[in-house]
Amino acid sequence: MRYVSTLIVVSDIKKSKEFYHDVLGLDVIADFGANVTLTGNISLQTLETWKNFINKDTSDIIIKNNACELYFEEDDMDKFIKKLDTLENIEYVHRLFEHRWGQRVVRFYDLDKHIIEVGENMVNVVKRFFKQGLSEDEIATRMDVPIDYIKSCLE
Repeated sequence: MRYVSTLIVVSDIKKSKEFYHDVLGLDVIADFGANVTLTGNISLQTLETWKNFINKDTSDIIIKNNACELYFEEDDMDKFIKKLDTLENIEYVHRLFEHRWGQRVVRFYDLDKHIIEVGENMVNVVKRFFKQGLSEDEIATRMDVPIDYIKSCLE
């Protein structure tokens, strides 16, 4: 057995394809009308077909449940945040902040209130700390990771 993709239910598949392309740069791999596969192993399924697949009423489909997220990593967080700031109608869960281990993240909702997290690539976090003058040991302590991980990121 192998994992294939994450499927999320959307109310407007055309707008959702545009959102995921324009905001996150995902492209359509396969488009079957009611089901679309995007790069990154994400599939979009229309609400109408999904409720029939699982034999539920529309009222049984819970939107904005804040119980899961799609997680992405970005190499250039500053550039991505500037891009987000130019887009209209982005509803934030929270704006950019830095976790205690140093990774910068932003969370926002897609058009159907699925949470999207975009986090700074962890290798870039290590390199950012190194450029700021922290030693490998200090970075490992700051990030609470093994020193071997830090060394592998700096190679």
